[in-house]
Amino acid sequence: MKSLFRGSHMQWHLRLAMSLTVLTPLCALAQAPQRARGPVDYPQLPDWITIHRNIHYERYPATILDVLEPKDSGAALRPGVIVFHGGGWVHSGKETAYRSLCLPYLERGFVVANVEYRVASQATAPAAVTDALEATHWLFKHAQEYQVDPARIVVTGGSAGGHLALMVGMMPKSAHLGPVSPVAAVIDGYGITDAVELLNGPHRQFWADDWIPAGPERVELARQVSPLTYVRHNLPPILIAQGADDHTVPVEQSVRLHDALEMDGVASELVIVPDAKHGFNRSQWDTLDEKIFAFLKKHGIEGPHHAQAPAATQAAENK
Repeated sequence: MKSLFRGSHMQWHLRLAMSLTVLTPLCALAQAPQRARGPVDYPQLPDWITIHRNIHYERYPATILDVLEPKDSGAALRPGVIVFHGGGWVHSGKETAYRSLCLPYLERGFVVANVEYRVASQATAPAAVTDALEATHWLFKHAQEYQVDPARIVVTGGSAGGHLALMVGMMPKSAHLGPVSPVAAVIDGYGITDAVELLNGPHRQFWADDWIPAGPERVELARQVSPLTYVRHNLPPILIAQGADDHTVPVEQSVRLHDALEMDGVASELVIVPDAKHGFNRSQWDTLDEKIFAFLKKHGIEGPHHAQAPAATQAAENK
């Protein structure tokens, strides 16, 4: 599927209008990140999912991940996805990513690595980026153990997690922020692409201040952790999704990244969701998932749909 944006010379409002993908026009439920969050756990998992909890991929207490996989998948290698939760780099909670970001991949036969990383209260930038790179490296290293095809590993996330997914997919070795892994595709949900813009001016965000604290090298550090810094021609396919009414991360950031990727010949698709703010509601996610998995299939990344998944998932949610 070709992107709807064709050139950076067009006016921004015209490009945005042409990019609008028709999705169910419902209001988004997600709000701007908050500084605190209570304990969160997974809902009751369907019987067809196996979970391996709190595996350390690095030496810090927060650097843990869960591996979730469909049972009875046979002997064939399966695609994998690495999931990064959102939260403005200031609060944690990998379990919050289960419904929107983990379950759709599990239903389609993917093995999921759901990642926790250090947030600002534990370590400021670029620690979360380094953790994301290390977690990705961990899955590649353990791919055989979980029957994952290393040629079909995807990264995804929402908000700050979308930013980390982009950083993992776009990071060159020359940045020296952590191990670089050859992911097959990036699915970015309303992630930050230009961290500098969030430090000052009309789009300033307190959580960006927390993660990138004041100092003489602050702007340079913000550039170092901005996906826009690393646009080049030899990147994996990237799908970018954002709400048209997002006032937390400027929609223009996604447009700028998409245009830059296209200019360098990278396979990029931009989906602007009408009537959505910073995040999507369940109906919007369901419609977006169809586009995400069509995009992945186009690039040779798909798994066997789990026959029990729809009925089992619905039964679990109705309890």
